[in-house]
Amino acid sequence: MAQISKDMIIGDILQIDSSLAAVLMGAGMHCIGCPSAQGESLEEAAMVHQMDADKLVDILNEYLATKE
Repeated sequence: MAQISKDMIIGDILQIDSSLAAVLMGAGMHCIGCPSAQGESLEEAAMVHQMDADKLVDILNEYLATKE
């Protein structure tokens, strides 16, 4: 199973599983479609949106675990 980390680029995260975009949007990160967001790390995007990057990593990895 792929594991998400906060230093991963958002574009790379979405290549692992495109449905992770909906998970991120559900967590409050609505900039997923923005071209600049595609080159940011999850941690950088979380900082801009005043979100907890570690919590986002947990949410994404829990989602991926349920798909196996």
